[in-house]
Amino acid sequence: MRPGDWHLTENVEGFLAQAGDFLRSRPGAHIMQLTWAERVRTRGTGAFGTEAPFFGALERAGEVHATFYRLPPRGLGLSPLTPEQADSLAAHLAALGHSLPSVSADHSTATAFAEAWQRHTGATPKLRDTRLRLYRLDTLTPPEPMPTGRGRALGEQDLEQVMFWCGEFARAVGEDVTIDAGTWAGTRFADKRYTLWEAPDGTPVSLAGMNPLIGGQIQVDIVYTPARLRGRGYAGAVAAEVSRAALAEGARDVVLFADLSNPTSTALYQRLGYRTLTDWAVYDFSCTAPEMTAA
Repeated sequence: MRPGDWHLTENVEGFLAQAGDFLRSRPGAHIMQLTWAERVRTRGTGAFGTEAPFFGALERAGEVHATFYRLPPRGLGLSPLTPEQADSLAAHLAALGHSLPSVSADHSTATAFAEAWQRHTGATPKLRDTRLRLYRLDTLTPPEPMPTGRGRALGEQDLEQVMFWCGEFARAVGEDVTIDAGTWAGTRFADKRYTLWEAPDGTPVSLAGMNPLIGGQIQVDIVYTPARLRGRGYAGAVAAEVSRAALAEGARDVVLFADLSNPTSTALYQRLGYRTLTDWAVYDFSCTAPEMTAA
């Protein structure tokens, strides 16, 4: 497979025109491609850093076979690739002089690319300890019994509380981000729709968010309960409520990521009806080559 089959662009509209049908044909496998392309399209190329995001597609005979994206200084995100496709992409990016801090994708793709990147650049890959699994909702099965209280949509009066909880969630999963009134609009948390579970007295006790409907699919992201309130069924209740809201929004598929090091949450999602779609991996690279122009 020739490196020249990979086409790079900073034009997200052009990328979606070229690869949109391919991405929507398997929305679960392409969840991160769809999500970040839509964020760049709606927020603009300058919303995520000083360097322009860029996208790429592997096209042969007028048909797209694979894609990738990058929002510098973040790492590379990949659609599922064969080892041959991973090697051709690594060779192409290395020839252009790109440097990469990391790569993320389904486990087999990420591993194939990490090995190829090491061959072509000498960079040493290290698998992150965090082990993620992507789940897709089969049949929603709400908890029984439900905890006391009720679910409701986020109100304007709840925004300060939600920003604080999103900050707590980000720290818990290792995201280096500041979340407050001044930074909120520029974070990945701002474009979500949130559901709260509130106690009978109206006090919010748990939070779940969902991304916009893209390609017939909605990603549930995040689910958070403060530590002092855990073990009371609130997370299951609010996760069921936001999943129901996603289906009501018209989603054909509802997906979410879970950390496999947290058996409580993974067991909870499975009880709610979520089934394994694929395992996810991130590799960090210890050294990189000098970066050159993207396209």
